[in-house]
This record gives sequence, structure tokens and C-alpha cells, in this order.
Amino acid sequence: MDEEDYPTPEEEIHRYESHDNDVEDPRYQNFVSPLVELITKHFEPTDLGLDFGSGTGPVITKMLEDQGYELNVYDPFFDNHPEVLDLKYDYIVSCEVIEHFHNPYEEFEQLRNMLKPNGALFLKTDPYSEDLDFHAWYYKSDETHVFFYHPKTFEWIKEEFGFSSLQQDGRHISLFL
Repeated sequence: MDEEDYPTPEEEIHRYESHDNDVEDPRYQNFVSPLVELITKHFEPTDLGLDFGSGTGPVITKMLEDQGYELNVYDPFFDNHPEVLDLKYDYIVSCEVIEHFHNPYEEFEQLRNMLKPNGALFLKTDPYSEDLDFHAWYYKSDETHVFFYHPKTFEWIKEEFGFSSLQQDGRHISLFL
């Protein structure tokens, strides 16, 4: 997508506010539970996490805090506290966020630089692959989705930003230092 076609911040806020992101909704919790399980598999409650792009309802934060985990939240529209971006984290989770990045290189670089040694980045997005009919693909119809990722893109991100390993399981991507 050309930058001149990106939605304005006001258009983005309007779209995000239309999402039904109730942290108590069992369907929403089920949707994000694979990310929560990845975090609890690899990290302890004493490790510090960041829910980056937490949106209007930081359900991942709530689910992890219910298990004793400590997280900060950051969202440029709904939890804009840039001081949390100056900290170092054991892990960062971004659920349905990276497709909204207007400057993916800079944003991945920022996320990587916020990780402690042996840290991890947990992502959820819908990768594009050649077997999909792009014109019929539902994911491209959201006007705030301005960047799409192919599974090979995550291999490039791993190499470019110095991650030691990558795990891809459908929509769930884990990058480890």
C-alpha cells in the first residue's frame, strides 16, 4: 500500500473503537490464548513483559496478570505512555498489531532493541501465502492493515534483527534472541 493511502490517525482510532475487545469475553480470550500459552511456556511470572499495541482491551495483559505475570501496556492510541518504551523486557507480545505498522523496519528495530538478552517477541497476524486469493482474502479488507507478511518475511526479520530462532505456527510467530 502506498503511504498516501494509509488511514489517518483519526480513521484508525474510529476503526479500532469498532472492535469488540472486552477482556472478559471468553471468545476473545480463546482467540489470544495461544499467545498466552507461548509466554507461560517460555517465561516466568517474575519476568517483565510488554503488551505492545494492546488496543482498547488489553486481554493478554489481563490473562497473564491473572496468572501472576507482570506486564506493561503500550498502545499509541489507547495507552500512550511512551516511557514504557524506554525499558527492557524479557518478552514482548503484539497480537494483531504488525499489519498496522506504517514503518515496519523501524518498528521491528524498536521492538528488538527493547528486548533483554534471551528475550522473545511473540506475534499474531495472518500471513499471506501464494495459495490465497489476494482479492478474496478477508484480511486485506481492513483499511488499517497496511502491511502484510509472508512466512519468508519472518525468516528475513529473524536474520536482519539478530534473532537466533524463529517458530511459526500458522498465525503465531515467535522470535527468540
